[in-house]
Amino acid sequence: MAELNGKKVLIISTNYGTERDELQVPLEGLQKLGAEVTVAAPNPEEIRTRIMDDAEGPHVLPDATFADVHTSQYDVLVVPGGTLNADTLRGDENARRIATEFAAAGKPIAAICHAPWLLVDTGLARGKRLTSYKSLSTDVKNAGGDWVDAPLVRDDSDGWTLITSRFPDDLSEFVPAIARELVGQGSAQPVSG
Repeated sequence: MAELNGKKVLIISTNYGTERDELQVPLEGLQKLGAEVTVAAPNPEEIRTRIMDDAEGPHVLPDATFADVHTSQYDVLVVPGGTLNADTLRGDENARRIATEFAAAGKPIAAICHAPWLLVDTGLARGKRLTSYKSLSTDVKNAGGDWVDAPLVRDDSDGWTLITSRFPDDLSEFVPAIARELVGQGSAQPVSG
């Protein structure tokens, strides 16, 4: 995989309920490839992750708050899931602003598990082919999206790219797909599903 030196990644999370691996694996994996990764949350308090929505996971200190984020400074947006995190994110005005600005600027968004709820509530799922945790399939379809059950789905319609995966077991495909997108090789990858 090509190095990601000079590439800037924004991960957004609430301060409670984010799935541990869906935050930490992209964060650490993209950093190892040389990307500069910023984790933003609604407030500067620690992000308290969860493991499968049950057990308490490690705490992660955010680098910025949502209100401080200027989307023009980043190359890709990564949205981790976790039921509590995703349900809260979709109602957060700044999280909605961030996602909408990325799409409007033609910048890629990568969302995993329950994170596509943010896409549903912002109208960004409309016309997109995507995957998510299976329980969101009806929400995606009702929002005008084309839901498929696949480990990785990439859709580059409507002037911006959307990369989605279903759950933590898909991270081994999700993170490399983000890296490929950052080095401009994403279009060479077929839409899965």
